Amino acid sequence: MQNPMQRRKFLTSAGAGLAAGVAAMPSLSQAQAAVLPSIKWRLTSSFPKSLDTIYGAAEVIAKRVKAATGGKFDIQVFAAGEIVPGLSAMDAVKDGTVECCHTAPYYYFGKDPTFAFACAIPFGMNARQQNAWMYHGGGMALMRDFLKDYNIINFPAGNTGAQMGGWFRKEIKTVADLKGLKFRVGGFAGRVLSKLGVVPQQIAGGDIYPALEKGTIDAAEWVGPYDDEKLGFFKVAKYYYYPGWWEGGPELDLFVNIKQWDSLPAEYKAILEAACHEANIDMLAKYDALNPAALKRLVGNGVQLRPFNKDVLNACFAAANEVYAEESAKNAKFKKVYDSWKAFRDDQILWFRVAEQNFDGFMATAGSASKPAAKPAAPAKK
Repeated sequence: MQNPMQRRKFLTSAGAGLAAGVAAMPSLSQAQAAVLPSIKWRLTSSFPKSLDTIYGAAEVIAKRVKAATGGKFDIQVFAAGEIVPGLSAMDAVKDGTVECCHTAPYYYFGKDPTFAFACAIPFGMNARQQNAWMYHGGGMALMRDFLKDYNIINFPAGNTGAQMGGWFRKEIKTVADLKGLKFRVGGFAGRVLSKLGVVPQQIAGGDIYPALEKGTIDAAEWVGPYDDEKLGFFKVAKYYYYPGWWEGGPELDLFVNIKQWDSLPAEYKAILEAACHEANIDMLAKYDALNPAALKRLVGNGVQLRPFNKDVLNACFAAANEVYAEESAKNAKFKKVYDSWKAFRDDQILWFRVAEQNFDGFMATAGSASKPAAKPAAPAKK
């Protein structure tokens, strides 16, 4: 048994880095801190400060790293546009303009569609399955091998969970209704939908509302109720579709310049990696906590919820598989990752069908069963 002094020392060092719901954070002893260097990094986000969920993940990382190192490793966070535009964050890291960025890897689909595997591709995995592939299914090694050509090492650092399908000015009742639709949707989803006549538009988050308001676009997707309400889309489009089949569990990443990563002391590397784990868990938990109330408010404001019907989903699924076959035939890097990803996804679907899906399905329809049974009527008085 520890004596009181030993116990106090242990609690002080462990408590400084304890993250809610995750393992104890590595933290520096006084002796370590004395010999380790003071380092300042800049982190550029692909998101505006108004989105406290996605932008906030970068702040979680920076605050945790600073606290665990006694302020010796200081990461300053900048919103999209303060250093570089949101969609240029990856290039800023690659070129050494900044040390790191927090971004959605599928934003760089145009450079190589393989980027999207570190985020989401259509009819892919949910958040838990994506984490399983990255952390324990070989996904991390595959993506880091790919990203080294861009001078980047990546760390999962957030997930939104399954997203909504977006805001539309008119109803989508048939596959034909997609033809000619100017839709703010990027990456693989845009390429898949273009096969069905959609005209995809890649627009950064802060620019979506004015484009939708002015009619420059007919529809737009972003994340889900909490963020979408903040951006005000319900004011200019009333039909809110689900699910976002192109984003079943989109991962956000911290991209770090490899040279900068290699220059860090081992202690700082461990702390930064653990901080990313925390941000990864925290973001998903925050969305799950905030989305229900936001959805209720949106419906209260007259928003019309609509599911994509099976004909639309089936057509999109078929188009997605065509795109994957086409890309695999011409892009060896893509095929290498896709083959691993697909095998893992298919096994995950089999497993989730057994326990998770059945549990979730029952709970989704068990509202009446969960209510207390009515008390039997009292016998009538004579």
